[in-house]
Amino acid sequence: MTIVDLSSPRVRRRRDERAPADLAHLADIAGKELEEASATEIVRWAAETFGDRVAVTSSMADAVVAHLVSAVKPGVDVLFLNTGYHFAETIGTRDAVAAMYDVNVLDVAPTLSIAQQDIAFGKDLWARDPDQCCALRKVAPLNNAMRNYDAWITGIRRDETPARANTPVVSWDASRGKVKICPIARWTQTDVDAYVAEHGVLLNPLLMDGYDSIGCRPCTRRVAAGEDSRAGRWSGSSKTECGLHT
Repeated sequence: MTIVDLSSPRVRRRRDERAPADLAHLADIAGKELEEASATEIVRWAAETFGDRVAVTSSMADAVVAHLVSAVKPGVDVLFLNTGYHFAETIGTRDAVAAMYDVNVLDVAPTLSIAQQDIAFGKDLWARDPDQCCALRKVAPLNNAMRNYDAWITGIRRDETPARANTPVVSWDASRGKVKICPIARWTQTDVDAYVAEHGVLLNPLLMDGYDSIGCRPCTRRVAAGEDSRAGRWSGSSKTECGLHT
């Protein structure tokens, strides 16, 4: 599959969105009814319920969710937030996912290039105000991209951080007015590893080089033995989330 610029007419969607109140009610019911469902069953529900108005988001740390969803819904849109700060390995993983899986990878870019952001906010905003940098380069672009959809599928899990411990498998994302679907929320790292091994799923090479959690290059370091898997993200600050899941 090719990588498509989100602004292209090729990816325009109908605007017949469901009413937010209806979507919120649907999310509340599904979150309860699907709590014990398998990841595949949750994805099948999402595909049957939303059709082309559901998308996957992927940081390209691995292709687990892209593979899982494409097995149920071939040609699904996969949104990649191309911040301009990614490791070369992450961009390579994106390209490999687009080439090897039956998905439609969409590059979601910020309004400002890095050079334009440096002019508007000062050089290396990520070092001085990472929250604002994430807001500009991740949160706002995703919010804009999500206007084309009623629901989004993400790969966050309960075992990743204390803040994610109560993540529902389906919930109402009030900040975006969308249904949020987390089909592998109940999985452990052991479950992920088993799925990868069974299906030969693509992994970002950085996972084999000490990076347990992969974000933008300036804000990500290797994780030392005994550290939490996300200790390498925004190391030395109190920041633990980029804002996409808060």
